Amino acid sequence: MSPSSPSSAPPIAARPAYAERLGLSWWLWLAGLAAAGLLAAELWMGAPGLRSWLPFAVLLPSAAAGLWWLGRIRVAVRDGELLVDDARLPVRYVADVVPLDAAGRREVLGVGADPLAFVVQRPWISGAVQVVLDDPADPTPFWVVSTRRPVELAEAILAARDAAR
Repeated sequence: MSPSSPSSAPPIAARPAYAERLGLSWWLWLAGLAAAGLLAAELWMGAPGLRSWLPFAVLLPSAAAGLWWLGRIRVAVRDGELLVDDARLPVRYVADVVPLDAAGRREVLGVGADPLAFVVQRPWISGAVQVVLDDPADPTPFWVVSTRRPVELAEAILAARDAAR
């Protein structure tokens, strides 16, 4: 048997140029579970029987599931697309990307915000990027996406756009 050449090897899935999960901070998990525990204790209030364990068995897992659901959003730049949860934006339609700090995000999403903009915003994450679109067929002027590393995400989007051109 002859050794196989690198070109005959099966293709390996392309690694994302950028990937991030917009999960909650540890202190939000702590606060959410503590609030659920306090509510369960208030419902229990020393009652015997079913009411002694049912609030804890229902509220604590429900709170954990809700907190997990809040932090489920994933942001990635892969295969020539910006992926935000289940939304996909081909990078060929990106005109510009602006990294935003907390004040810039507040300005973009404030009183004069465009109602047609696509926004995925998490209040516990201070940074974001504004992705300006250049697609005449799409009425969406820009995307605003929360991220903990706005400069890195902006660079990854622009690098993917330049590589696609």
